[in-house]
Amino acid sequence: MLSAGLPQGTVPKLERPGPLRERVYEALLELITTRALRPGQHLVESELAGHLGVSRQPVREALQRLNTEGWVDLRPAQGAFVHEPTEEEADQLLSVRTLLEAEVARLAAAHSGRPGIEALEELCARGKQAVADDDVDLAVATNAAFHAKVMELAGNVVLSELAAQVDRRVRWYYTPVARRRGTQSWIEHRELIAAIASRDEGRATEVMRAHTEHTRQTYHLREQS
Repeated sequence: MLSAGLPQGTVPKLERPGPLRERVYEALLELITTRALRPGQHLVESELAGHLGVSRQPVREALQRLNTEGWVDLRPAQGAFVHEPTEEEADQLLSVRTLLEAEVARLAAAHSGRPGIEALEELCARGKQAVADDDVDLAVATNAAFHAKVMELAGNVVLSELAAQVDRRVRWYYTPVARRRGTQSWIEHRELIAAIASRDEGRATEVMRAHTEHTRQTYHLREQS
């Protein structure tokens, strides 16, 4: 049941302005990417509507959109289920992420200034503290914010938009390995900051490529002891 699968306090409030169907879509997508709604979980329209405080219609529309985008599977005579990603899907997505973010890191090293470096250092400190506190949700969110900041520093709008398109799905794959990546991920982030700060484009590319590759490998090893 949905009510048993959503931890207390995980359901977002639909208070932001905008069309209701869009807000419901964003709320459900957030629940999926944070894995409050788990891969394979049955999604019952009436229960989702009750949790979100809306009618079933915007929920139905959101589920159809999420199905089109690959987040939800609509099965005839069974209903909607959170998509269960295959190893091949994850590998393809994380490999594309490596290509995009390696170039993003190179451009960040070429263009960033002191304010950008300080912002990265602040995010890195926040992420390390989240790991120390065993706050997985905050660690995942801070990791996403760190990579988004590097994208911003790259200064290439088109490349940043492409990278942003895969960012939410990357967060989906990263969440189950965040604790395992732990402190090592932020050590790698620190190495990236040093490369960007020294304007070493080659080193920044190398560090980011290795960093994203480590995440890809860890995802595939996630079920091993």
